[in-house]
Amino acid sequence: MDILKKIEMYRHEEEKLKWEGTFGEYLEIVKEKPWVAQSAHSRVYNMIKDAGVEEVKGQKRYQFFSNQLFGLEEALERLVEEYFHPAAKRLDVRKRILLLMGPVSGGKSTLVTMLKRGLEQYSHADRGAVYAIKGCPMHEDPLHLIPHHLRKDFYDEYGIRIEGNLSPLNSMRLEQEYGGRIEDVLIERIIFSEDRRVGIGTFSPSDPKSQDIADLTGSIDFSTIAEYGSESDPRAYRFDGELNKANRGMMEFQEMLKCDEKFLWHLLSLTQEGNFKAGRFALISADELIVAHTNETEYRSFISNKKNEALHSRIIVMPIPYNLKVSEEEKIYDKMIRESDVSNVHIAPHTLRVAAMFTILTRMKDPKKGDIDLVKKMRLYDGESVEGYNRADVEELKKEHADEGMSGIDPRYVINRISSTIIRKNITSINALDVLRSLKEGLDQHPSITPELKERYLNFISLARKEYDDIAKKEVQKAFVYSYEESAKTLMENYLDNVEAYCNKAKLRDPLTGEEISPDEKLMRSIEEQIGISENAKKAFREEILIRISAYARKGKRFDYNSHDRLREAIQKKLFADLKDVVKITTSSKTPDEQQLKKVNEVVARLIDEHGYNSTSANELLRYVGSLLNR
Repeated sequence: MDILKKIEMYRHEEEKLKWEGTFGEYLEIVKEKPWVAQSAHSRVYNMIKDAGVEEVKGQKRYQFFSNQLFGLEEALERLVEEYFHPAAKRLDVRKRILLLMGPVSGGKSTLVTMLKRGLEQYSHADRGAVYAIKGCPMHEDPLHLIPHHLRKDFYDEYGIRIEGNLSPLNSMRLEQEYGGRIEDVLIERIIFSEDRRVGIGTFSPSDPKSQDIADLTGSIDFSTIAEYGSESDPRAYRFDGELNKANRGMMEFQEMLKCDEKFLWHLLSLTQEGNFKAGRFALISADELIVAHTNETEYRSFISNKKNEALHSRIIVMPIPYNLKVSEEEKIYDKMIRESDVSNVHIAPHTLRVAAMFTILTRMKDPKKGDIDLVKKMRLYDGESVEGYNRADVEELKKEHADEGMSGIDPRYVINRISSTIIRKNITSINALDVLRSLKEGLDQHPSITPELKERYLNFISLARKEYDDIAKKEVQKAFVYSYEESAKTLMENYLDNVEAYCNKAKLRDPLTGEEISPDEKLMRSIEEQIGISENAKKAFREEILIRISAYARKGKRFDYNSHDRLREAIQKKLFADLKDVVKITTSSKTPDEQQLKKVNEVVARLIDEHGYNSTSANELLRYVGSLLNR
């Protein structure tokens, strides 16, 4: 289907959504679908909830934010459950400005943009339908037409609370155009659109000397004063400020804390009482979610200014820290690269992961417990199992530093360095070493990195490099062993059979001859030595393995290759140790013989077909691992 056909179909869909009728007909819709009369905060909450919520390991994940925001599950759960949910229930938090506070490039703007785009789409859906008084520049809630003395009766009949007063313009129109007959007032369905300034507004402060308060609240239309005779006639007023246009939806207040005080004063009344002052009129009701965002430094400065005390209690601050999970950080880079012009460049496997390791290390605070280092902490945060630690330890670590994730390297810096590597070298393939080198070179150009911080970050680059060395060796090991998983599983099963016989002081039966043989001590030690198990400690280690196997059996679970971290590591190292000489000779030979060349070509083909490399990155990996083994 060509693009013009799709445009035509979209236009037809938009036409279908249009509805116009009298207030009496609108009340029939309200009776059938009471959610059309929900508040702005309730609409936002239901929009997020309707997109789907799943619970993973006791933590809620909102599908609404998936594919755009990564590693912020805790912050998003706090935002939805502590702000949007109670606000939707008309609790007091809806009378607060939502202030997202966090470091640069941490996802604050993306979150606000998602809410705005989400509301636009949600207003197309039946559950998100919004109706307004036809011809009203503020898209006013039709239920404001119900007189105050009848609102209790309305609640008794419909179960819906009405808040807010009819605007001056619609009060005049009710009398002059409809002769006071509320039931005849025309109502229409509206679709939110930031571009058309319907239900979504954005205010950005500029020079305080030149910016007019009319940008927020609208202004007098001087060209009509002669016609209407007075500045207090609502027909002589343009209700086109951002607060007017954002009514029924949301307004983004960019750089709110940089605003002149006179702009912020209007927010006091709007947040607390749901109305604001404009022109020579009574207070104008508005139902809108106000979202602002700032960084920590600006917020501290704002809080320290005594003039802003009245606003302090009107703000709910939601920290939006950097992501602290390596796997989620990878997704951020992948998304940013896919959206860029360098998406055609081949990025070798593990490249983004290694860059993410460095980034996450810069954002973490040193653990207070002496028995854990930053690398282990990084792995625990990413959901990896680390021997001797469990989920309770992770929760303890998270409580140690309340401001963890509020500083460190931002994703844009990493993407800039990746882009710089690609463009400067004019290459079509990059690997982890290219990126680590570029990250290191870029530290000198980063304006906010002090010499002390640079030294710390260089150490993190070294740690990330060590992690990559292990990954690279294992990758080549897997490629050399044709069926790596099968070999590892076979070796482990063999080891476990011998351990069981050893602990039970029993014999094994030779599968070929059928004769009874003693446990293979040489095999067991060759594996245990890989992880530094001494002769004195071997008995305790073997018994621990046996206890773990029986614990799994009691729970009806199967003990496999991934059930014991240290045993898995020992098996991997043993397999690699057996292969080490072959790999060493094959990868580092300047003039490989026919047999070696054949083996290298097989490994390269396997790296390409099964591990996601291309010809360039596969050969680079082999050369690098060869150099590691020769050190």
